[in-house]
Amino acid sequence: MIMAEPNGDISRIENVPLRVSVADIIRQAILNGTMKPGTPVVEMALAEQLQVSRAPVREAIQILEADGLIESEPYKGKRVKPLTLKEVEELYSLREQFEAFAIRRIVERQVDVSELRRHSDAMFEAAERGDFAALNTADEAFHRTLIRLADHDLMLGFWDNLYLRIRQIMALRNSANRDLRAVARNHPPIIEAIENRDMIRAISLISDHTRSASQIAPEELGIAP
Repeated sequence: MIMAEPNGDISRIENVPLRVSVADIIRQAILNGTMKPGTPVVEMALAEQLQVSRAPVREAIQILEADGLIESEPYKGKRVKPLTLKEVEELYSLREQFEAFAIRRIVERQVDVSELRRHSDAMFEAAERGDFAALNTADEAFHRTLIRLADHDLMLGFWDNLYLRIRQIMALRNSANRDLRAVARNHPPIIEAIENRDMIRAISLISDHTRSASQIAPEELGIAP
């Protein structure tokens, strides 16, 4: 029997191709740091692990190559595309400018930032549970919400274009911090400064936070020098 949703609309049955589902699973493993930069991507091993044939895995890998998350290594096969320290520096210096600009607009327009507080609370809840994946999700949501609240569509579009690599670096950096509460504690002071319309302090805090997040040890996180 087809069940109607509460608003009276009939639920739509999603028919997602297997290659897309497989690509989503592998993408999440890359973005949450489970598959670190430089990790070999072996078609047969992934097919066995996911209990699917090799064809959808091969197609999924092609999707992720187009995303820029997987690359071919000469004479060795596929691997999660390595990051370089230069790439991290460039991404995070750009991220710092975006978030500082967003804060200026939010403070000047006196935008309600209660949504940021919800994401910050979710980080603390995840930290208390030791839920690394949920912490990363809330952390990512906090920073995208900061950009979105600035109400600047062009900047949001740029942010979303950089989203995959930013999220990957955030997860790698968080994984190096054994105290998940320390990750969560970085965010409430930023919210408080914005709520107090203290633009200078809010920008200083977000800049310090972004710069510290970009300090990644190559040997610790598998990033290419």
